[in-house]
Amino acid sequence: MIEIDGSQKSGSGTILRLSVALAAILGQPLHIYNIRQNRPQSGLRPQHLEAVLTAARLCDAELEGAELNSRELWFKPRKVKGGKIESEIGTAGSIPMLVMTVLPICIFAENTVQLHVSKGGTDVSHSPTINYMRYVLLPMLKRMGINATLTVHKYGYYPKGMGEITITVEPSQFLTSLRLENFGEIASIKGVSVCTFLADRKVAERQANKAKSYLKEKGYKANIQVINDKSNPLQKGSSLVLWAETNANAILGADAIGELRKTSETVGAEAAEKLLEEVSAKPTADVHLADMLIPYIAMAKDKSAFFTRTISNHLETNIWLAEKMLNVKFNVAKTDGLYKIEKVGQP
Repeated sequence: MIEIDGSQKSGSGTILRLSVALAAILGQPLHIYNIRQNRPQSGLRPQHLEAVLTAARLCDAELEGAELNSRELWFKPRKVKGGKIESEIGTAGSIPMLVMTVLPICIFAENTVQLHVSKGGTDVSHSPTINYMRYVLLPMLKRMGINATLTVHKYGYYPKGMGEITITVEPSQFLTSLRLENFGEIASIKGVSVCTFLADRKVAERQANKAKSYLKEKGYKANIQVINDKSNPLQKGSSLVLWAETNANAILGADAIGELRKTSETVGAEAAEKLLEEVSAKPTADVHLADMLIPYIAMAKDKSAFFTRTISNHLETNIWLAEKMLNVKFNVAKTDGLYKIEKVGQP
């Protein structure tokens, strides 16, 4: 049985999500304790519990300790079969975080997985937005041979949530390595600005216009799609994702969400500022994509490498956990102001 101490490294839900995913892929029983030890409310919150339950449905796992606020969990997976899976969070808990938990498992299913997630948050704090997943993470994973399609049925925001998505993932038993060692030159900057039932205040347009003007001042032209959404009458909200694509196949993303007493212009400037911070450093993966890539390049057969501008807690945690559970080895080295993250194979 794999034993994982959830208080290690970040002591966050990251350890729970990735350890459950890797245990399911390995087909090995997992015991994780001190779950989310370093968070103000430790243990399983609703979104974490639903992520565990969804992972269990994918691989018909036996569970012990799978209840709200539990700080200890036993997860005993069986074969990952695939098919249609239903998941319901029931709060504004992050749908992207749930997707990040189960996506690695779906890749190794016997059949195509069609996961329908309802009553959650698509665009909430402390989580990537759903459009970051669609336009930054999934295109990068496609280069590794992972075919996943994400459809947004309803956008969901804090506090009511009520967002809804479907993600369809094709099985892929072999993952191609990823070598992003050259930034190149920026080929394009794109974006998607969304508001839900806020068209009368031109929120999506104002977010986009501020981001475009901010980027223009720095010499960059951005093409930002504006979506005046009407999918969720129960919860108004907004978000903006921006991404830069280079001629050397790097994708750098940044996002921001609307909140009460936060102007649309502030949202636009925030996303643009985050993107410029990445672009000016010239990494080949932004600070968030960097930690998301770790499980996939850990499972790819050959060596992979990319550059990022900082070592986040999530990145450090994911490397630690991948090395511990998959018996692989990563090298991390600082060079010219960037960190090179390289998976070099067996230790």
